[in-house]
Amino acid sequence: MTTITIRLNEKDKKLFKKISDEKNKSLSDWARDILINSIEDEYDLELIKEYEKAAAKGLVKYYTADEVEKELGL
Repeated sequence: MTTITIRLNEKDKKLFKKISDEKNKSLSDWARDILINSIEDEYDLELIKEYEKAAAKGLVKYYTADEVEKELGL
């Protein structure tokens, strides 16, 4: 497993440690979870932006539940 070092001042370290303790996680696990969630959120926002651009150009088609069921033969 790879190790990444993050430099924090003492105030931030105490805050991060307090939060990770409240979540019953090690500081390392909590920081990794926060980083992964942040990356996922950023990716989701990019997808939303792409969708909004396509919708603005009229490239998005919407289907009713009945249309989907009919298309799927349900």
